[in-house]
Parts: sequence; C-alpha cells; structure tokens
Amino acid sequence: MAKCAVCGKGAHFGNNVSHSHRRSNHMWKSNVKSVKCNVNGTPKKLYVCTSCLRSGKVERA
Repeated sequence: MAKCAVCGKGAHFGNNVSHSHRRSNHMWKSNVKSVKCNVNGTPKKLYVCTSCLRSGKVERA
C-alpha cells in the first residue's frame, strides 16, 4: 500500500465490530493518488493523498 510522500499517511488498521459485538480485522486505505509534482523545479511522480493536494502543499507539474 502506498504512503503519502508529504504527510506519510498510509493504511490504518482496526476492528470491524458487528451488532453482536463480534470483531473482525479491517483495513482502511487512505486516498492516495499518483501525481506528477514539481520537486526542485523538475517534474517527478509522487504518491500524494488528496488532503495534501486540496490544501496546496504540493505544486503540480
């Protein structure tokens, strides 16, 4: 699973809890996209989460 190159956000793990309170493993995947970004003036492909894209932390190429 990819991680955000800016904030490091990745997959989160926990339990699904049913109505009868039985627990099963669950994984929540973060919304990470492959994006061309300008890094020191050169375009580079990075994995960036959508919250970093919307907040303007990344300059798109």
